[in-house]
Amino acid sequence: MTTKKKRELQVAALEKGTAIDHIPPQEVFKVAYLLELDKMESNAITIGNNFPSKKMGRKGMIKIADRFFKKDEISRIALVAPKVILNEIEDFEVIRKYPVSLPDELVGLVKCNNPKCITNNEPMPTRFDVIDKEKRTIRCRYCERKIQKEDIVIK
Repeated sequence: MTTKKKRELQVAALEKGTAIDHIPPQEVFKVAYLLELDKMESNAITIGNNFPSKKMGRKGMIKIADRFFKKDEISRIALVAPKVILNEIEDFEVIRKYPVSLPDELVGLVKCNNPKCITNNEPMPTRFDVIDKEKRTIRCRYCERKIQKEDIVIK
């Protein structure tokens, strides 16, 4: 068996579903959390990490059988892993492949780091405007506090 063939066998092929590729290794489990994979009871899920990658050195991958995500579900991934590639698969073939991107607004996903913000004192969802998609800078719609990517806390 060739080396190339052995690499292909590291993760089983997906007949139908979604493969999320090029996840930074340190972000794989954050992506799984954001997609609420722990709540999926009937879908086969494969999580792989630290695979060799020519582009990244090392990468992670998540495959979810029989599940296609809505664009807003997937766009949340861009908050922690902006270079992820989404592959939708039917009959073992990729039918659609595209990069994820941050939405213009994040609702109920991020905690405001301003202790005086109304969202930290009243039962209501947070709302953030994405003001710089490249740098992943967001601003709270209520208190207008800017939060840089390194200070973002996911709920």
